[in-house]
Amino acid sequence: MRYRSFEKHYHLMLLPGTVLLFIFSVIPMFGLVIAFQDFKLGFGIWDSPWIGLENFQYMLEMTDSRIIFYNTIFLASMKIVMNLLVPLVFAILLNELRLRLFKRWVQTIVYIPHFLSWVILAGILVEMLSLDGIVNRVIRLFGGEGILFLASNKWFPALLVTSDVWKEFGFGAIIYLAALTGINPSLYEAAAIDGATRGQRMLYITLPGLLPTVILMGTLSISNILNAGFDQIFNLYNPMVYESADIIDTYVYRAGLLQAQYGLATAVGLMKSLISFVLIIFSYGLAYRFANYRIF
Repeated sequence: MRYRSFEKHYHLMLLPGTVLLFIFSVIPMFGLVIAFQDFKLGFGIWDSPWIGLENFQYMLEMTDSRIIFYNTIFLASMKIVMNLLVPLVFAILLNELRLRLFKRWVQTIVYIPHFLSWVILAGILVEMLSLDGIVNRVIRLFGGEGILFLASNKWFPALLVTSDVWKEFGFGAIIYLAALTGINPSLYEAAAIDGATRGQRMLYITLPGLLPTVILMGTLSISNILNAGFDQIFNLYNPMVYESADIIDTYVYRAGLLQAQYGLATAVGLMKSLISFVLIIFSYGLAYRFANYRIF
């Protein structure tokens, strides 16, 4: 009886979050029918004409659809790869530091960007990378010409990936630093006695010890292959770089809210959600098989 009393309290604690989840995540799912309608705002969902799969057909026939899907997959893939490698290297190098005070100071500094919104960071980047910004001033100081970083299809994708890695690598390194604590210290002691250098210990003990975590993080990241970072791109891009930076989420925003193509925007968003759902199942299957990772 006492256990059941505690169980009721736990359910009451979950109730507010469950209600909010139902209101903001479950109820809006009924709006997916717009993807199969020629939706008119004045008619509403019930009176708008049904057109079947015409929105999906139009989406696939658009000249911009290939560019949008390519940009999304390319940018997301580059971010996934770099956000796996950079935190890994940083965590290994940070682990090699012997001065604890300096180590904590570095950790604190690199964590800070993660807690800043892209609205703030985008404002900083725009000021730094503008034609009269500090970066172009340094380039001119050494005899170069100013670069339009925010208006160049050549530079903008690299800017997106680099700034995303800069923002997240410190926080992402936490997982690898935690994994490093699980490596048996006696392995390092035995290797040192055998004459192994710090580089050899890093190569033959640290990296193999981190390999299961790297595999786990890599497989789970597959589910984000269609999430290229709406907040970042929305706050940084402009019509001049649509060719290299326009992704599914930004297109849905423009088509749905700015151009009032509600049916098309819903169809694009629904297709992205379905593909992401399949990728989530696939990635968790890989994580279970290669890293023995389970949700339940």
